[in-house]
Amino acid sequence: MDGQDTSVNELIAAAAAARQRGAAADELRMIDRALALAPSDPRVLNARGMRALADRDNARARECFAAAAAADPREPALWMNLATANRHLRNDDGERVSLMHALDLDRLNFMAQLRMAELNQRTGNVSAAIEGWQGVLTMAKTMANLRPDLLETLARGHEYVAERAVVLAAAIERRLGDALAADEAGTQRFRACMDHALGRRAIYRNECAGVHFPFLPAVEFFDRDQFPWFAALEERTAAIRDEALRLIADGGALIRPYVRQEAGTPDNKWSSLDQSLDWSACFLWEYGVRNDPVCALCPETADALASIPQNIIPGKSPSAFFSLLKPHAHIPAHTGVTNTRAIIHLPLVVPENCRFRVGGDTRPWRVGEAFAFDDTIEHEAWNDSDALRVVLILDVWNPYLSEKEQRLMQGFFEAADA
Repeated sequence: MDGQDTSVNELIAAAAAARQRGAAADELRMIDRALALAPSDPRVLNARGMRALADRDNARARECFAAAAAADPREPALWMNLATANRHLRNDDGERVSLMHALDLDRLNFMAQLRMAELNQRTGNVSAAIEGWQGVLTMAKTMANLRPDLLETLARGHEYVAERAVVLAAAIERRLGDALAADEAGTQRFRACMDHALGRRAIYRNECAGVHFPFLPAVEFFDRDQFPWFAALEERTAAIRDEALRLIADGGALIRPYVRQEAGTPDNKWSSLDQSLDWSACFLWEYGVRNDPVCALCPETADALASIPQNIIPGKSPSAFFSLLKPHAHIPAHTGVTNTRAIIHLPLVVPENCRFRVGGDTRPWRVGEAFAFDDTIEHEAWNDSDALRVVLILDVWNPYLSEKEQRLMQGFFEAADA
């Protein structure tokens, strides 16, 4: 075998040298000899595919790259080459599948992300294309010495995002124009929010991973007086706790890891909690959808949630869930998606040595004492005890938003989704 491997290696090197000097016939002859020795070697198959691409024999290229990727499925470059062949053949589905394989191996693969953004733009998947291009353009800002052809591609992507922002702005103006015109003074913060979301202005702000509403106070823990329904919710603590404990005692079939990252995501601060029940959740509401099986098992909790003023945005909110933090587990410092909401904690089971930090304020949970905070301010949690910690978590509107601003934000999200 050593002799054969050496021969294959020598032939691959000779083919590469021939390609470099532009001797296509010599290159092909070396590759064909290597294929005769090792017909399943992914390196040889890839070399043959590259020669076929250069010869514009895209069908042959796809055949070779597919065989190479099947032989070495953990190599992203082979999937990228297969995606290229499929693109030349105008096989959109084949290109998408190939790119997804590359991204499953490396979520930060710049070229895979770029080609996926191009594919979504080309096939009219506008929302995915905009999101994809925004991610690619953000990644590109950290990269030096990009090739001129890539700079041209990125410029086209930037132009596409800008064009779609104009279309979105017009749609929002059509939907909300009358409401905005009727009370110009009362819509100042919303207009700044909309302009920022559309890339028309910058905001100097606290950390917010999604939609940022400008000029709201950056409050770590909100004042209890801003939530007059807290007392009624707290009165139901015992009943809510009993329902949560029954769910846990029943074996937790409805409980799942809170952190579930996509395949191919690089190591990060969430890796230790990925797919782990150290921090788990059981959702009563998730992204605006009621979880009927869980609510049926927890009628007191479901009724309590129905009695409070929820922030209803189809496909986004409300969310409400039992949060379970196992002994000696730690939720790392992080920030949330949007400051248009307040996050509520109702502690249900709290052993000693549990604490919660928002910004510079660290507090213990106390059973039956609800609190609200702005999760766009850095926060983290610890359970340094030997027992399980259980909290009911839900989201409501940020109390500093007026009712008019709440309605405008609902319209904004509806228009953006449409």
